[in-house]
Amino acid sequence: MGKDRGMKPAPFQWHGPTDVEAAVAHLAEYGPQAKVLAGGQSLVPLLAMRLTQPAHVVDINRVAALDTVLVDEDGVTIGSLARHTRVERDDRAFRAQPLLRQALRFVAHPTIRNRGTCVGSLVHADPAGELTAVLAVCGGTVTARSATGTRTIPAADFFLAPFTSALSADELAVGAHFPARPPRGGTAFVEIARRHGDYALCGVAVVAELDDAGEPARLRAGYLSVADVPLVLDLTDAWRAGPPEAAAVARDGVDPVTDLHATAEYRRHLAGVLTIRAARQAISAAVETAAGSNDPGVAGSRSGEQ
Repeated sequence: MGKDRGMKPAPFQWHGPTDVEAAVAHLAEYGPQAKVLAGGQSLVPLLAMRLTQPAHVVDINRVAALDTVLVDEDGVTIGSLARHTRVERDDRAFRAQPLLRQALRFVAHPTIRNRGTCVGSLVHADPAGELTAVLAVCGGTVTARSATGTRTIPAADFFLAPFTSALSADELAVGAHFPARPPRGGTAFVEIARRHGDYALCGVAVVAELDDAGEPARLRAGYLSVADVPLVLDLTDAWRAGPPEAAAVARDGVDPVTDLHATAEYRRHLAGVLTIRAARQAISAAVETAAGSNDPGVAGSRSGEQ
């Protein structure tokens, strides 16, 4: 039998910068010929299968300044080397923006969460990625650095197409900001997968905010696995008309495809069902927040539940 070369990366030159300036200098020099390595949970399999064959790999794991989780009254800012597990377990981050922990519980498996990075997941721009929906529904941003400067990219402009972000070839995503939960707000994240840790057939992240009378003043939902990019729908008016109306708006708003795992029709059905489930959980959490509870809860349904 001939030697199988399909599971070994094509040759590349490795670079191990120790600061951001050196990292972006490499990207400025090599541009489209380079790939950035952080957690590697997406890039390494692609390299192994030769689905991508960069001439240069810029490994940022020695850039200690990017391994940060910063929490303040505005929200949570995550450096591009912060692992999923670190953010998931950060209690201050959870209190500031509960959706992070609620969604990260569904990301793959513990081994992958121990190594994978939150910002790397965003840059991968997988429309089935949990954090893409969270960033979108929260109205978060990604900060990109290049040799010529820094820019902040809103989530609405960051995800261009499946596996395609707005980053230029010479830019490094150095962090992502997730705005804080509203003062009278609650959140929830639910998804359905064939097995826990598999890609979701459909997932919904909801942020609810109450008015002074305790009624939903704002209700937004972010969807994964049902469109080419993270989809955000404003369900405020529909929810006031009743949960069935909100479910109908969700079913009409998504644009799923049929694949080996589920039909488009089934994904559309899930979008409606999960919208009601997540909205109710988020509103319930908002009621607790408004009542003075300091615990935002971990509202959500584990994958596989119907």
